[in-house]
Amino acid sequence: MILNKDTAKKTAELLLQIKAIKLKPQEPFHWASGWKSPIYCDNRITLSYPPVRLFLKEEMAKIAELEYGKPDVIAGVATGAIAIGILVAQELGVPFVYVRPEPKEHGRKNQIEGHLERGQNVVVIEDLISTGNSSLNAVAALKEAGAVVKGMVAIFSYGFDVADKNFKNHNVNLRTLSNYDNLLEQALDSNYISQKELTILQQWRANPSQWNQ
Repeated sequence: MILNKDTAKKTAELLLQIKAIKLKPQEPFHWASGWKSPIYCDNRITLSYPPVRLFLKEEMAKIAELEYGKPDVIAGVATGAIAIGILVAQELGVPFVYVRPEPKEHGRKNQIEGHLERGQNVVVIEDLISTGNSSLNAVAALKEAGAVVKGMVAIFSYGFDVADKNFKNHNVNLRTLSNYDNLLEQALDSNYISQKELTILQQWRANPSQWNQ
């Protein structure tokens, strides 16, 4: 999933610096899923920091073109990846659409907003990968509309086994700027966490649904 170790470490460093990612092994967060978690990630915070969003835009555009070829269209997954998707599309000089979790219940009842033609090559932009279900739902909607989905680029992935399996089962290529392993390495190197906290964070990722129960 990771193409460049230096990019992965730099991305992790920036996300920690601006608190887009918070690590609190001793004071777990509560996710909407009901899981207790020592990590919380909100990549929308990156939009408030011009140097960070510039870095993400350039690196994601670079990966998209390098891995999949210059697409006809960039598609962002609503809502978290709409803004970064627009920035990547602007960097590549191509049109942009975004994909809702489900069709609107009124108006034109669109699930895909923007102009998309059948047969166009699309690269999907995502901000965060957990299980991958919402991301793959967007891919399915694009394929149903006749798009040729070349692959996906995301800012960060928790690296759950279930996500790897989901992407493999759906035959979707995923590349991320950074992931959980590189985040922990960077956090330890910069003394953001201790060795003891590292162990806790590694235990969580091994069994997140049962951790700290």
